[in-house]
Amino acid sequence: MIYFFDGSKEAFLCALARAFCDDEAILTSTNAQLSMGQQSIFVAADGARAAQIEQRLLGFDKNCMHDLDLLLRSGDAWRDAAALRYFKFLAEKKRPVRDMLSEEAVIAATECMRRVSYEVHRFHGFVRFLECASGALYAPISPNHDISDLLVPHFRARLPQCPFVIHDVKRKKAAVYDGAHTFVAPLARAEVALAADEKAWQSLWKNYYASVNIPSRERLKQMRGYMPVRYWKFMPEKQLSPSSPC
Repeated sequence: MIYFFDGSKEAFLCALARAFCDDEAILTSTNAQLSMGQQSIFVAADGARAAQIEQRLLGFDKNCMHDLDLLLRSGDAWRDAAALRYFKFLAEKKRPVRDMLSEEAVIAATECMRRVSYEVHRFHGFVRFLECASGALYAPISPNHDISDLLVPHFRARLPQCPFVIHDVKRKKAAVYDGAHTFVAPLARAEVALAADEKAWQSLWKNYYASVNIPSRERLKQMRGYMPVRYWKFMPEKQLSPSSPC
């Protein structure tokens, strides 16, 4: 049986309960091709039922909802399968299992969570803000995982007086800090009026980046390891001249 759900925590918990005793269960929040004779069901979110399941799981592991949050943020195709196996294993053991790193269910879930956390860490250095005419800051990003709101605490601590928007253009949503509060909102596209001197600042940054480059000591493979090409689209220093080797 394939159990479809909408990707939310509540729907996952309800689907977990439905699939728990099904050893052949496939749980997914994306489209899946049905095999001949295979059945499927869509499991809708039920807040009351999900709350009951959550409390039961928290009784086994008080930090398990943090794990679930990271798993459901993952953009990896295998995240739903990893989450299902991990939480079935947790429910079977009735105690924390994250340290059981010899178990395949734990290995897969741990790797999935690690990739999400690592991308958050990377984007602390990869986000590039643009100054808007209003004085607010705007940063478009396109991460592999759903992490826009996880980036807010880092930048809020460094820019406590400055409103900013971190726009996940892939998922068409934005994490917004208005100077006092943080919230997430749908945002398909943004029309941004830049501050008068924003282009000048970008030009200075590009010139600095080009000036510190040492052509005779280029390590392009190493550089791409530290700064993967998939993140370059929204980084002004990478938008150099066509002749640039980077």
